[in-house]
Amino acid sequence: MMNYYTDISEIKFELEQSELMPRIVELKERSFEDKDQYDEAPQDFADAMDSYDKVLDVVGDIVANVVAPNAEEVDAEGPHHENGRVRYASKTYENLAAMNQAGLNGMTMPRRYGGLNLPVTVYTAANEIVSAGDAGFENIWSLQDCIETLYCFGNEEQRQKYIPRVCKGETMSMDLTEPDAGSDLQSVMLKATFDEENNCWRLNGSKRFITNGDSDIHLVLARSEAGTRDGRGLSMFIYDKRDGGVDVRRIENKLGIHGSPTCELVYKNAKCEICGDRKLGLIKYVMSLMNGARLGIAAQSVGLSQAAYNEAIAYARDRKQFGKAIIEFPAVAEMISNIKARLDAGRALLYQTARYVDIYKALEDISRERKLTPEERDEMKRYSRLADAFTPLAKGMNSEYANQNAYDCIQVHGGSGFMLEYACQRIYRDARITSIYEGTTQLQTVAAIRYVTNGFYSQVIQKMEVKTEELRVKNNSNQPDECNSNSSLFTLHSSLKAMAEKFNACVAAVKEAENQELLDLCARHLYEMAADIIMCHLLMQNAAKAPELFGKSLQVYLNLTEAEVEKHSSLVSRMTAEGTESYRQA
Repeated sequence: MMNYYTDISEIKFELEQSELMPRIVELKERSFEDKDQYDEAPQDFADAMDSYDKVLDVVGDIVANVVAPNAEEVDAEGPHHENGRVRYASKTYENLAAMNQAGLNGMTMPRRYGGLNLPVTVYTAANEIVSAGDAGFENIWSLQDCIETLYCFGNEEQRQKYIPRVCKGETMSMDLTEPDAGSDLQSVMLKATFDEENNCWRLNGSKRFITNGDSDIHLVLARSEAGTRDGRGLSMFIYDKRDGGVDVRRIENKLGIHGSPTCELVYKNAKCEICGDRKLGLIKYVMSLMNGARLGIAAQSVGLSQAAYNEAIAYARDRKQFGKAIIEFPAVAEMISNIKARLDAGRALLYQTARYVDIYKALEDISRERKLTPEERDEMKRYSRLADAFTPLAKGMNSEYANQNAYDCIQVHGGSGFMLEYACQRIYRDARITSIYEGTTQLQTVAAIRYVTNGFYSQVIQKMEVKTEELRVKNNSNQPDECNSNSSLFTLHSSLKAMAEKFNACVAAVKEAENQELLDLCARHLYEMAADIIMCHLLMQNAAKAPELFGKSLQVYLNLTEAEVEKHSSLVSRMTAEGTESYRQA
């Protein structure tokens, strides 16, 4: 692959074909107010889109010619622990140098701080592209996104101090997890005390499983309120590595993402400064930080799925058995078709989520500069809710798809897939973490279930049905052969509506039982049904605009979704009828 952006037409489609992009650009560029102050600022919408295209072209070129070729060496060497510090794998420094020389840091930050002022949607595309080359390196590079939290909640002095450094290539980390506080961040006990003599805060304690833990700038969750043991006693702090006081106790020996150092840290009276207000560290700031991280893992997962597809189809076309390429065998062709269908559906969900995030975050940023109009407040509220509802779907489903696609990629390779010289085994190992970190799939279900029970996902699906019907009328004469030789693209709509009816019936049955344990047991099934149907609609809308890109994937994904919805519907019906006793283990 010569360019990891231009060679994948589906990414460019997601950037160019959405009706939300003009609004996103208008908000991000503040109606192009920077055009007279900065030479690189776009003059209008077309200029902005051209600029985004050029940036991603550069990302795709670097990934194809530097990051991806280095991936196997980085995976084999891994980072080193030396005298309480981290030394990256040798080729990681080459990767970082290439990204820094191209100015690919501070991508979403305003130009006044040295950033590129790119929308989240474009940054998401960059994350996907880098992940397709090396998911471990993406973990290091993409943590620049932590600066978004400092930008949103820090003061102007902190913005001026730290954001330009990140825009020039300094690295970041978010130090949240502790040995006794994994997903339960309310249990964080790293101690923060105010040093009256030196007029600063000090940190003491330890953190564990910290990605890129020896970074230049850290955002740290710590307990600032003595005597508390819940989330109300936690604040967010900024730690600068230049000030010392934090050592790396060890680097974890991991299954995958070897290029990314995962560290245990020891804080010894480390100097730091508070970010935002006291007591809001978990309640407000970490929630914002985690939502951004979850979108990043969704992008990483899609990149891994793309990598799995690339490896699977290349091997299947080249490998010959019984006198023909194995891609000609239906069993292999089906696996590859399923990988592509899940990839296209998951990508559609990823970018729809990113677009929702873009609009609400841009309006939220504008609200710090001036009072929003009533219409803008309503718009921000609407897209904030959509982003909150879609983020756990995008993270959970894409991470599960990355795992399945990597598994199938190895299966396509057969015995060769079990050998370390093939990239598919690295992709498989790298994918495994995606459904665990930044909130397991089970926690994504917890985050999403209220949107199931309050009917929000059903409303979203209903609106999508209307939009698909509008597309059907608009394209009534279009009969894309790519989808099905005997029917038009839109005859599939009736199947999708039938799936929605099953989903709604399951939700109603579980709610009617008024049994919390039953709801908890059925939650994952309801979550996946909602996600599958939403992704089917998004893929159908894409196929309406570009059947040559998405027609085949739509047919395959619809078949997969029908089977999944039927399975979940049957299980929910049985659980509702039989109760939860069988699922309790001694």
